Amino acid sequence: MPAPINPFKAALARAELQLGCWAGFADPYATEVLATAGFDWLVIDGEHAPNDLRSIMAQLQVLEGKQSHAVVRLPIGHDWMIKQVLDAGAQTLLIPMVDSAEQARHLVRAMRYPPAGIRGAGAALARASRFSDIEDYVATADDQMCLLVQVESRKGLEALDDILAVDGVDGVFIGPADLAADMGYGADSSARPVADAIRDALERIAASSKAAGILALDPDTAGQYRDWGAQFLAVGIDVLMLARTARATVSAWNDRRKID
Repeated sequence: MPAPINPFKAALARAELQLGCWAGFADPYATEVLATAGFDWLVIDGEHAPNDLRSIMAQLQVLEGKQSHAVVRLPIGHDWMIKQVLDAGAQTLLIPMVDSAEQARHLVRAMRYPPAGIRGAGAALARASRFSDIEDYVATADDQMCLLVQVESRKGLEALDDILAVDGVDGVFIGPADLAADMGYGADSSARPVADAIRDALERIAASSKAAGILALDPDTAGQYRDWGAQFLAVGIDVLMLARTARATVSAWNDRRKID
């Protein structure tokens, strides 16, 4: 029996638009609720949300068999972190702050078994192999691994063409907030120089064999990014959805209370 097909990777290969959302509550119950919305992919965020290995694994478990594919974002692309979340069942990783082709090549190797890579072959213990139930897991898993690298600095943009040439990178995600900060515009990704850099990057990625990705909460901005070539597009953040709805509800009732 081979490793399970990665539907997100297959959709990217078919050039299909994939709509996603950030899952930042670090809790399987909230992520399971979010999955009922029908997003194509959900980011289990280990960079800015309080996730650890066990909370990531629990969310992978509730998303198994759902329409929403789990994309795990690690805080950094360390080999041991990659090995742990892959063994826990992740097939798609989003790695922040990739500034060079050398970094990208190392990440590719960290996600693959020898001789193509350096991933530890102790799959018998791993949830990913269904605890040895998938007999051909080690022989077939590499083809289902999906690597998304985040380019979010001027240095990363300078190395973009070299990163795009790395075999094994499936997509490049532009981080608009960090890019804006690195360019000296705070978090203002709408500043003209930042927007121009984002457009250039998305168009270059889309013209390559890789998929382009980005986050935009404003529908008009998201539509613009899509027109510029974004294929895996994050359009929401669950924590902000709750916060904004809660605040709007209280605000509406405070207005009503004044009238009464």
